[in-house]
Amino acid sequence: MTGHVQQAASRAGDHPLVERGARLGYAASGVLHLLLAWVTVQLAWTSGGEQADQSGAMQQLADNGLGKALLWVLLVGFVLLALWQVTEAVAWGEVKDRAKSAAKAGVYAVLAWTTVSVLTSGSGGGSGGATSGLMSSGLGRVAVGVAGLVVVGVGVYHVVKGWTEKFLEDLESRPGTWVRRAGRVGYIGKGGALGVVGVLLVVAAVQADPEKAEGLDAALHALAGLPFGPVLLTLVALGFAAYGVYGFGRARHAKV
Repeated sequence: MTGHVQQAASRAGDHPLVERGARLGYAASGVLHLLLAWVTVQLAWTSGGEQADQSGAMQQLADNGLGKALLWVLLVGFVLLALWQVTEAVAWGEVKDRAKSAAKAGVYAVLAWTTVSVLTSGSGGGSGGATSGLMSSGLGRVAVGVAGLVVVGVGVYHVVKGWTEKFLEDLESRPGTWVRRAGRVGYIGKGGALGVVGVLLVVAAVQADPEKAEGLDAALHALAGLPFGPVLLTLVALGFAAYGVYGFGRARHAKV
């Protein structure tokens, strides 16, 4: 039975619609990170106003009809990319590769859900409330602390992947110089931002401070409050923008 399921997953993953959908999903990720870069720049140099995370970035599009249409395209891309990652997780492969695919499927499913939330209610909400709720118990604080350490690890992995250009292994053909440079800067910049998020989660768990357990929005606001905060946020925004540009290159060259 397991073999039949794996064969079905492999066939589904090789279907042209799913493969094209995966590429659309990578392009959607590129759009999202460009929007996130713009929100971060606004936070750095203006009064801000939008939530400085994926929800706030999507909200930039939800305010007009053309933007909402683009959000629907992003939704389709995230759903199909999540579906393709599911087929990769079920089909044959090493355990670590299947686990990575399952985790990525979860990430893109969350992005799809966030997109639906923005489209239907005008706000994507956020994970801060759920995370803060865990802070009411000792076991919950431990869970938040462990989650923070995991996020720090993911951030370090992104930095290493960018510095060593290991992300080129995700591509089926040799990309142009601009894709390599954008990928390197993008992975390092995104890894740094994730590292700040993880550190804040650990600090929140140690200090039992729910306000620090609010994800990317809290992390970017924390950077804004530091000396040279606008400069630091601008560097983070450049990293997000580079990752967004890489997303378009990956949409063309990715192994799917």
